[in-house]
Amino acid sequence: MTKEQWGALQEQICKTIGQNNYKTWIEPLRFRGVTPEGIVTLQAPTNFFGTYVSQNFGDMLLAQISTVEPSARRLAFQAGIVDDPSDKAEEKAKPLNLPETEQAPVTSSRDQQLPGAPLDMRFTFDTFVVGKPNELAHAAARRVAEGGPVMFNPLFLYGGVGLGKTHLMHAIAWELSQRNPGLTVLYLSAEQFMYRFVQALRERKMMDFKEMFRSVDVLMVDDVQFIAGKDSTQEEFFHTFNALVDQNKQIIISADRAPDEIKDLENRIRSRLQSGLVVDLHPTDYELRLGILQSKVEVYRGMHPGLQIDDGVLEFLAHRISTNVRVLEGALTRLFAFASLVGKPINMDLVQDSLADVLRASERKISIDEIQRKVAEHYNIRLSDMIGPKRVRNFARPRQVAMYLCKQLTSRSLPEIGRRFGGRDHTTVMHGVRRIEELRQQDGQIDEDVEMLRRALEA
Repeated sequence: MTKEQWGALQEQICKTIGQNNYKTWIEPLRFRGVTPEGIVTLQAPTNFFGTYVSQNFGDMLLAQISTVEPSARRLAFQAGIVDDPSDKAEEKAKPLNLPETEQAPVTSSRDQQLPGAPLDMRFTFDTFVVGKPNELAHAAARRVAEGGPVMFNPLFLYGGVGLGKTHLMHAIAWELSQRNPGLTVLYLSAEQFMYRFVQALRERKMMDFKEMFRSVDVLMVDDVQFIAGKDSTQEEFFHTFNALVDQNKQIIISADRAPDEIKDLENRIRSRLQSGLVVDLHPTDYELRLGILQSKVEVYRGMHPGLQIDDGVLEFLAHRISTNVRVLEGALTRLFAFASLVGKPINMDLVQDSLADVLRASERKISIDEIQRKVAEHYNIRLSDMIGPKRVRNFARPRQVAMYLCKQLTSRSLPEIGRRFGGRDHTTVMHGVRRIEELRQQDGQIDEDVEMLRRALEA
């Protein structure tokens, strides 16, 4: 394969993985040749860059290259200066030691000794799916990541597990570092801050500790709730916080709850955390979960272009796994892995077989009785009228809404749902469910009612 042929493949690769992924991960690569043994050598800007491409796009790249170079057997990456004007990058390049972690340490160009936690290359703004529950947090994070004058200090992000706090923190760090490589951006967990503090006390290096943390341009502390109750650590964090604010340096904090809800947190620290912008990442709704799944599928299809996924699978997962995005993404990863190993399409049978434990763990505990009561209250009708024989519209529509919610929010069968609605046949339930599905597309009021009831029941 020649460099010209590699260039001709770019358009197809871009179509396969999307323009953002292409520009970020593929466009910087340079083709360096194919050995007689079929080893295709590509040059990447850094070790971490090549490792990430190898792990996430290696299969796709090899498949594309094989279309013009049938002898290609595997990829090899070199790290070095990609755009060397004298084209002697091969001499400067050094082989990658694969596999490595796909995480890069968060250090500045001025101080490579800062004790930062690793940044995950997957957690960027491009891969963050925005919906109503997280749009304010995303907008605030974007604004801070633009750099410039400090506007929200600190920016405090809070929410439950798997809602995107850490993703946004990493995205801010990546964006700031790319926009201004000279910035000293330090990202670490509260636990790491505490460990560094204790280590400095033990080794009698407190002045080094203070100087190190006060020299950063941007300090990012994840899961700050873990310093609550640690008096000495809170004291040092308080002084570090004040020193950075006095220098007009940006501080970004995350926690699993709002500052005033963190038990055993000193009042003076709580007051400082509340002095900036406090943003809540709300639990995901159905539309956001579906969007996250669709985004992940695009990535997986680039890695497994031959896999088929049936209609309705993503919708089912978005409905059933509602509490934690990490569990949701993990379920999709398992599906694609299982399907690629056994050579089967991703359908509902495969979902039930490979995700039985996940579906059981995430099964909603909402009862049919609870749904019936909630719907009756919403439409201001008696419960007896909802489950009774009357077919007038004022009772029939709420009855269908309740049947629809029972189908979506419980694991009960259609015949069982029918029995709980005055002994109706399962075909009646099926008709009611389909009717509400149609009306949600046609009638905005019905759609709003159903969504509001669903959220109230899941709360």
